[in-house]
Amino acid sequence: MSILEKINTSNDVKKLNSDELEPLCGEIRSFLIESVSRTGGHLASNLGTVELTVALHRVYDSARDRIVFDVGHQSYTHKILTGRRESFSTLRRFGGISGFPKPHEAQDDAFTAGHASNSVSVALGMAHARTLSGEDYEVCAVIGDGAMTGGLSFEGLSNAAQSGEALVVILNDNNMSIAENVGGTAKMLQGMRIRPGYLDFKRRYRRVFRHFPHLYRFNHTVKEWIKSHLFPTNTFSEMGFDYLGPVDGHDVRRLEKVIRWARDMHAPVLVHVITKKGKGCPYAERDPERYHGVGPFDPRTGELKPEGESFASRFGEALCRFAETDEKLAAITAAMSGGTGLESFAARFPERFFDIGIAEEHAAAMAAGMAKQGMLPVFAVYSTFLQRSFDMLIHDVSLLGLHAVFAVDRAGLVGRDGETHQGAFDVAYLSAVPGMTIYAPASFAELEKMLAQALYSCGGPAAIRYPRGGEDDYRGCRCEDESILREGRDVTLVSYGVMINEALAAGEELEREGISAEVIKLGRIRPNSFDAVRTSVEKTRRLVVAEDVCAFGSVGEQILASLACGKESFSARLLNLRSGIVAHGSAEELRRACGIDAGAIARCARELRLEGEK
Repeated sequence: MSILEKINTSNDVKKLNSDELEPLCGEIRSFLIESVSRTGGHLASNLGTVELTVALHRVYDSARDRIVFDVGHQSYTHKILTGRRESFSTLRRFGGISGFPKPHEAQDDAFTAGHASNSVSVALGMAHARTLSGEDYEVCAVIGDGAMTGGLSFEGLSNAAQSGEALVVILNDNNMSIAENVGGTAKMLQGMRIRPGYLDFKRRYRRVFRHFPHLYRFNHTVKEWIKSHLFPTNTFSEMGFDYLGPVDGHDVRRLEKVIRWARDMHAPVLVHVITKKGKGCPYAERDPERYHGVGPFDPRTGELKPEGESFASRFGEALCRFAETDEKLAAITAAMSGGTGLESFAARFPERFFDIGIAEEHAAAMAAGMAKQGMLPVFAVYSTFLQRSFDMLIHDVSLLGLHAVFAVDRAGLVGRDGETHQGAFDVAYLSAVPGMTIYAPASFAELEKMLAQALYSCGGPAAIRYPRGGEDDYRGCRCEDESILREGRDVTLVSYGVMINEALAAGEELEREGISAEVIKLGRIRPNSFDAVRTSVEKTRRLVVAEDVCAFGSVGEQILASLACGKESFSARLLNLRSGIVAHGSAEELRRACGIDAGAIARCARELRLEGEK
């Protein structure tokens, strides 16, 4: 039996002798490479945190203590060590285990973690709750993999450092987000190097002088004065943390010793750990960005299945063409140049390309500043990441009617990353922004034409939302606010974006049954008068609106509000993602499970017809 096969709970890790730890880490890496090669998932980030996670589970009891992961895609080893190794064949698959920590999945998962920079704030809240309730458990936040480029991380650190709570912050410093880290924070961390021997000296010093508290306090005061006046300052120490590090993040014995020491200090402590993203896998070490999140691949060579064209890649190509003739056009990304299709733009127009790290609020505010001074900024961002910028969309962009364009990638159902990444809310929150124009292309051709409209045919803020991946059945180019793609007399089917494929398929299914469906595609969600929808419903008296967004603030609700002023009565069904909280699985599986696929649309149309006949 391998060492890994002996591990079924976090406590099993604690039973191993120290000589078994390095072999265990090797087995975990092999398991990760083989498993992720079959299912796809986050590879490089997890390979880099194997020793760190083993050390954490040697020190903490994850079923009782609270280990809060930041950027939860680095939690695979944690899942393996807490009884879910046998479930890894279902990773990120419909009904299987998630690629992120999920408290409903296991008690060992302290908090949901799909986005970045919130772990210190969450952990401090848990520490305060522990103190106020008089309970006894430890709290540790694991931040890093780029999360320190987000401003929220410093809000949490600033407060935690002065809290007096027993709280350990592990800074996993791998110089990477998905791409290489940028900005002053990354530069600061690179320069923060204390000789490893200093940690041992500091521990021995505390052990000797703890029996002489008065002498210790005097020496400590003198030491702090000398350090502050004669030596460079350490930002975390200046905040109020006891700073330990940097520590080799791939020396599991050393890590265990330092983390245990940090825990036993019963104060705000920051442990600076240096890791290598992709550690132990040559191709992932060479190209950690490429192997950050992957589909199935050859575990021996790392060869990935070629990806076809996508909305993101076509967006990037189109933006480059516009930039060739428009020197005022600039592109902004939040550590997602590859994911949003901006790599070519960055190479061709480096002076007009800005990667600002995981700092979406800053990106939106910076775009506002650029727009105010006459530039034409385009912020390319995932739908769920743009959520963080909502205040800036209203306060910094909308109030002045500034012309900034938001390329909203991964809108609608994204699939296997689950509820933290489904783009279910952008229609609702973007519709609430005064003056916002929202486009919804359903094909690559429409994407390019609507991008041109967003850039040059409207004033004020504009958003163009499109899904992950490529186009499907519909490959037309109808950029009007409303387009009738199929005429009918019995029921009106309305949708937009790639969901129009489901509406068209439903129309064909109904036609075979003798039900004539009129299919209307919306090209611009807002503003839209919905005149064509109104005219169609006056004829059919039946309406089905299908969309892969949450119910509240959906286009369906907007249509019903618009039609409510009419005198004619009609029956309607709104098919959507209801609360918007949707688990992981393929987009096809999720559409079917949520009742928004072609079959569900056709069923609703039949039900409305039967109700009308009664």
